[in-house]
Amino acid sequence: MSAKAEHYDVIVKPIITEKATMTSENNGVVFQVAKDANKPQIKQAVEALFGVKVKAINTTITKGKQKRFRGILGRRSDVKKAYVTLEEGNTIDVSTGL
Repeated sequence: MSAKAEHYDVIVKPIITEKATMTSENNGVVFQVAKDANKPQIKQAVEALFGVKVKAINTTITKGKQKRFRGILGRRSDVKKAYVTLEEGNTIDVSTGL
């Protein structure tokens, strides 16, 4: 397996919400990442795929909610997010896609 394929396994997708857009004003980007990914792996993947320098990474795991669908109780999956802060002068435009 190539190194580039491993990077795509670490980063699932960019998250575009109101809060994520506010972090982009402070040179930050938010990604959904694999639950077993750690901070050095996320940093390496972002720097390799986007060609930018990463300053800091904060991660959070959001627990899935219980929801009903047609009267049957179900559960949404847990999601791990990475808040990536970039060095000055580096930007990633997530609105155009990968």
